[in-house]
Amino acid sequence: MELDTYAFVQGIAIDLAEDGKNIDLTIQFYKPTSVGKGQAGGPSGQSLINIKTKDITVFEAIRDMTIHFGRKAQWSHMRVLIIGEEIAKKRNIGEIVDFFARDHEPRSTVSVMIGKDRADLYLKKGKPFIESTMGQQLRESERMAYEYTGKSLKTSFLDLMMELKGETGVAAIPYLYFDPKNKPATSPVTGLALMKKGKLISTISSKKIESLLILMDKYRFGIIQLACPGESKKKMKKVEAIEVESAKTKLDVKIKGDSAAVHVSTKIKGYSGELVCTTLITPEDVAKYNERVKKLIERDLKSTVAYFQEQKLDVIGIGNRVYRQDPAQWKRWKPNWEERFASIPFTFEVEVSVINTGANLGIPVAK
Repeated sequence: MELDTYAFVQGIAIDLAEDGKNIDLTIQFYKPTSVGKGQAGGPSGQSLINIKTKDITVFEAIRDMTIHFGRKAQWSHMRVLIIGEEIAKKRNIGEIVDFFARDHEPRSTVSVMIGKDRADLYLKKGKPFIESTMGQQLRESERMAYEYTGKSLKTSFLDLMMELKGETGVAAIPYLYFDPKNKPATSPVTGLALMKKGKLISTISSKKIESLLILMDKYRFGIIQLACPGESKKKMKKVEAIEVESAKTKLDVKIKGDSAAVHVSTKIKGYSGELVCTTLITPEDVAKYNERVKKLIERDLKSTVAYFQEQKLDVIGIGNRVYRQDPAQWKRWKPNWEERFASIPFTFEVEVSVINTGANLGIPVAK
């Protein structure tokens, strides 16, 4: 086909229609723009177009787009797939995304997100700051939030398919919402939407995501905030910050008879990003500081595991590890795995090493 018969998709939003039966589909296309005479260069006007269609199936709604647009959708450059909160709760997400798994154009690296309320709001009302389209803006926000803050999880279409087909049937997807505190409104990609057997069941805030990423051995970079000694009961706390340079976690699932236990071993290296009350001059100072950070991380890991065990959600993927180690044992445990996961004992071994105090000496500027 000729190039001028295609319309290149940047993002797509899928929602449940008002009638509760059909699917509302909002597709964002990249609009090529040319430089006019006398212009210094760069695109003129808005570089995106949103087209909305509705039908029972995703494929029919996509094909109906040609009626309005006069071009055929081309999916190879799609950046993001956003699924509305309501449809994610009421329908199996596998039914919604089956087209994208079956068609030859969409890439498996497309970012998948759950949008608070309706998904189309983020393509219609959202405004890209630097990127040309909201599809590209949201994709980059997700990538940066995962790599540099540890407050989101980068989930591609391939990741989602593997988790939905996994033995536990539990999946975690980045959660998207409008932040009313910012003007103009931004769409932070923080928080996670938790899926069970293909349906959205709950969300978790960014506070628990860092510990979850450490447990899943997916933590890249981020900031650990450490309260100064004796500040826990004060309203205005003095807090220091450590930049994580690397984090490595190993989960050891030990199966003995009809029981299992999990040992978590974590090694974290980092730099001192902000010092308020601590002096890091001698090896003894550094050792005490590492111990404080270690206790904080260990406490957060225990709290996160306890939370998911209380919810009976194996987001960490222990069941998948049991299946790979002992398929026969997993076959016996799978029917009541949720209850068994909730009672599995976890032990933790955390090693922290703060290896640098930055460009300044290990003395707080305020001292």
